[in-house]
Amino acid sequence: MSAVQFDAIVIGRNEGDRLVRALARAASHARRVVYVDSGSVDDSVARARAAGAQVVELDPARPFSAARARNEGFAALGADRAEFVHFIDGDCILAPDWPAQALAFLQAHSQAALVHGYHIEDAPDASIYNWLTDQEWKMAPGPAASGLGTFMGRSAAFAAVGGFRDGMIAAEDDDLFLRLRAAGWQTWCVADPMSGHDVGLFSFNGWFRRMIRAGHSFSELGVLHPGTARASRLRAVVWAGVLPVLALLGLWVWLPLTALVIALYALSLARLWRRCITQGLSPDRAVIAAALLMICKFANLYGMVTYWVRRFRRSDARIIEYK
Repeated sequence: MSAVQFDAIVIGRNEGDRLVRALARAASHARRVVYVDSGSVDDSVARARAAGAQVVELDPARPFSAARARNEGFAALGADRAEFVHFIDGDCILAPDWPAQALAFLQAHSQAALVHGYHIEDAPDASIYNWLTDQEWKMAPGPAASGLGTFMGRSAAFAAVGGFRDGMIAAEDDDLFLRLRAAGWQTWCVADPMSGHDVGLFSFNGWFRRMIRAGHSFSELGVLHPGTARASRLRAVVWAGVLPVLALLGLWVWLPLTALVIALYALSLARLWRRCITQGLSPDRAVIAAALLMICKFANLYGMVTYWVRRFRRSDARIIEYK
């Protein structure tokens, strides 16, 4: 299959030099490249036009979201869109061999609506937050893959399920994958490098906001697809909600209860520490990673509550920026 038989949709917001590289790599393979900008205040729009991309600027009167950006990019392709479309986040640069591999895979698997490979963090050792993000990308290969916003898909399948849900600010990819599978399609992950990714997280605040965003998605997915993300929600409720309340209660009524809760946290941290060691971290750095993995439960719970507050108030979700 020729490498020009797909269109590329690149989305971004203040991505800087990396956007130029992402567009250049996409243009070297794709038939057409559409860039969708979500209110950048840098020169992203001008640089995208200079790179030869068709540019769509989202109307700021409506809330921004990656889902909305991808949908509007897809709509901009019009009726003459290619059979396949590749969605690319602006902080991702496709691996040189990936587009041909993805197209060949979709040709060989008629039930596959889409396929994605692995994100590879550019600098996983530059910060502990980068390393934790790199671990997130290590998904199990197979026909029922978890969501990822960068993927090669069949245009017809994407259109048939209505694309992404515009109003979702996180896990819109998981939602899309679940709806595609409900419609009889497969959503594949393959163990091949797909793109270089630069999460660029160097502060606790940015990482914590990313975990809040994840918690928001746990609640929303549970509403849209009952049973989905149940384990993640339960972990957040238990470790960041129930156990702290029990520990405080023990201080008032029965100190051994507080001691038991502390022991449970200690055992869990030790387990997380051992897991980080097996994943290649030094013992000292594994201590920090284990602590962050526990702290993230509190951010997740906050995000879950934020979703329900928004839902109760019937207000639109706003993107949670973390970098």
